[in-house]
Amino acid sequence: MASAVFHSPHEAVPRAESAAAKAALPAAVAPLATTAPTPTPIAAAQRLRDPFDWRALFGRILPPLAGLALLVGIWALLTQKGGAFPTPLATFEAAWKLFSNPFYSNGPNDQGIGWNVLFSLQRVGLGFGLAALVGIPLGFVIGRFGTLNRMVAPLISLLKPVSPLAWLPIGLLVFKAANPAAIWTIFICSIWPMVINTAVGVQRVPEDYLNVARVLRLSEWKIATRILLPAVMPYLLTGVRLSVGTAWLVIVAAEMLTGGVGIGFWVWDEWNNLNVAHIIVAIFVIGFVGLLLEGLLMAVAKRFDYS
Repeated sequence: MASAVFHSPHEAVPRAESAAAKAALPAAVAPLATTAPTPTPIAAAQRLRDPFDWRALFGRILPPLAGLALLVGIWALLTQKGGAFPTPLATFEAAWKLFSNPFYSNGPNDQGIGWNVLFSLQRVGLGFGLAALVGIPLGFVIGRFGTLNRMVAPLISLLKPVSPLAWLPIGLLVFKAANPAAIWTIFICSIWPMVINTAVGVQRVPEDYLNVARVLRLSEWKIATRILLPAVMPYLLTGVRLSVGTAWLVIVAAEMLTGGVGIGFWVWDEWNNLNVAHIIVAIFVIGFVGLLLEGLLMAVAKRFDYS
């Protein structure tokens, strides 16, 4: 008779059972049956009939749309009398022509906006990747050993506030070429957030974790990979997110000075052609790409958020 407890929720269960059947239930099964009841088909159907929360959806969508509409409205009011600054309609028409064929190529200095964005992302990826390879291990070492931290901290405090473009001539002097100089500038400017955030994360690991590691006589490699890395991951990803934003900001300015193919050079070239509509389109494209990078890294950070 104890098998009656495992009836499917879609089967009819008798309303009354004999006293003998109830007495035959094991003592360990009865509390489970009372504390964790199986959801009935009526409750499941009720959940399906619950109305969709349209108010929450509109609350998430309407405010950003209203802010964008306000920006376009102010823009239209300021440009309705004409002038050098294009209207929203003229900018939209220019954007339509640009994105109708974003990957055309008529030579090294005449390529579509899509190619320019991809070349800039390639430089950002190289510079940021090198910064991550150097900055993250360096942050672990600085946070782990106090003597090294006290030795390196003044250097970081001295070099971190330096303007990104101040590093560009050093890159041109050392590498004798514009492309590696731009990658160098991205590297040196995006390394600091990763070093600092990783070191702070290591320093905030509870001392009890490290005491257990000493008792177990774990090697430094096991301490770093099995204890420090999981605990430091939120700090590390915050540093990565800040570094990517810095790298994307720096590449536009660096490409304006170094030339070649890239969204920064494209903006400067359109300024030389006095095509302000294309410059505004490029500004929106730069902001949109930065927003995508930010959203991607925030999604990765949430994946490793165990709080």
